[in-house]
Amino acid sequence: MRCAIIALVACTIFLGGWYSGNRAGRRISFGYLSRMVELTQLGNKLDYTMALIGREYVDDIAVDTLVERLMPQLMEQLDPHSVYIPAEDLQEVNEPLEGEFDGIGVVFNMATDTVIVLNVIPAGPGDKAGIRNGDRIMRIDDSLVAGRKIPQTDIVKRLRGPRGTEVKLSLARQGIGSEVEVTVERGAIPLKSIESAFMTTPETGYIKLSQFARSSTDELLAAIASLREQGMKHLIFDLRGNTGGYLDQAIAIANEFLPDGKLIVYTEDRNGNRVEEFSDGSGGSDDLDLAVLIDEASASSSEILAGALQDNDRGTIIGRRSFGKGLVQRQIPFTDGSAIRLTVARYFTPTGRSIQKPYETGDGDSYNEDIANRFLHNEFFSADSIRFADSLRFTTPAGKTVYGGGGIMPDIFVPLDTADMTRYFLEVSGRNIIYRYTIDYADRHRAELDRIETLDQLRAYLDADTSLLDDFVRYAERNGVKPDRHQIAVSRKLITAQLRAYISRNTKLESDGFYDNIHPIDNTVQRAIEFLEKR
Repeated sequence: MRCAIIALVACTIFLGGWYSGNRAGRRISFGYLSRMVELTQLGNKLDYTMALIGREYVDDIAVDTLVERLMPQLMEQLDPHSVYIPAEDLQEVNEPLEGEFDGIGVVFNMATDTVIVLNVIPAGPGDKAGIRNGDRIMRIDDSLVAGRKIPQTDIVKRLRGPRGTEVKLSLARQGIGSEVEVTVERGAIPLKSIESAFMTTPETGYIKLSQFARSSTDELLAAIASLREQGMKHLIFDLRGNTGGYLDQAIAIANEFLPDGKLIVYTEDRNGNRVEEFSDGSGGSDDLDLAVLIDEASASSSEILAGALQDNDRGTIIGRRSFGKGLVQRQIPFTDGSAIRLTVARYFTPTGRSIQKPYETGDGDSYNEDIANRFLHNEFFSADSIRFADSLRFTTPAGKTVYGGGGIMPDIFVPLDTADMTRYFLEVSGRNIIYRYTIDYADRHRAELDRIETLDQLRAYLDADTSLLDDFVRYAERNGVKPDRHQIAVSRKLITAQLRAYISRNTKLESDGFYDNIHPIDNTVQRAIEFLEKR
């Protein structure tokens, strides 16, 4: 104790001399030291430092602002999926998973610097106010937006708002000389996670799930019921590009396809506590022949679902190796409206696989470069380029070999197809000329497109337009891309399919029309159809 007192006195003398050699300086040092002793009682170094800055820093500084800057960096020192979400971003981050948002109910895009309405949601606020497909939004609440190159995200913010509030729009409409004025009362707009659902052949249905949202299971059950009425015996379930979402939805959807008593997934936290999820026999689709499509952008809940089906020998996984995210996050809110998503557990497939790919704590850059490295190492083109350690080998009940340690490896590998990608195609695609042409086409054929109600009508309409590609080539030339007949011939199927698909998005069929026209050149879908219908 005596030594501690001597050390404290010595420290005080040193600090007094450091501030000043006179008595006043020593008085300052005693007060400063007492505050330091008080602050050290706060606990850890971070709390201590923030309190010290708040009380002692020479200039005025908003500590809350400092914390906002510090929080993202703090989370970056953990795993790649633990993140900080500022209050102003939280609604936007959560919205896609919640199943609805408040807005006017239109699908629009920015072609060059113009807001073009592609589709109006039937019976939605925009439809009731008189907005039509093909309208150009010139002004929002008397503020000019046409010709100003305003970012699309800013347009979204101006159109959205609390339900019950109003927004005034000035519209340019084909065939009308003056602007059309409408006032729209914002309302609740459903966000669908089932992007598309239709019959690809008389017996094979196709469903594309874009994310695992709050309403995904209900949407899936409705889609399956509708396709069964149309004669579906086989199902292609497309999870490509699906980066995940709610874990409970992945479990519920897996339950729909599995018989009773099958392990779907289990999680383990830092203390080794294990939570298991089993199918309960209530699913009504365990009789369907099933192919699940995945690729390098399929992550998290997509991998839980694909892994559960693969490990239970239920269905066939087709495509390319998935992303490799096997970490579970819990969203923890703060009182100021912000939140963190903190990794709290790891999940494992029924055979015991962890499909989380390797990462170094605090090194998010290398982690994010993994997909690009896969491409450079030829993994998108050859399954033989993908190597798994023997220690990560597992066996399903039926004797199939599966691997952990870096995503779900499909049962049937389908390489990325670049054979039709010529320089001409890359130029007209990269310069957005294909999309701009389809907007122009929709303007010229708006009345006919609006009358199309079914996929059969759409196919017949597009098949009848035998000059579509030639008309596009002339349009592209007027927009600065000279035709190359050889390259156009090589890319003919690819360009034509994209033209038809984007035109179809300007009809009531939207995504169903889009994918119906893309599927003929989609090797993964074609491989799935072939596999299912030859069983």
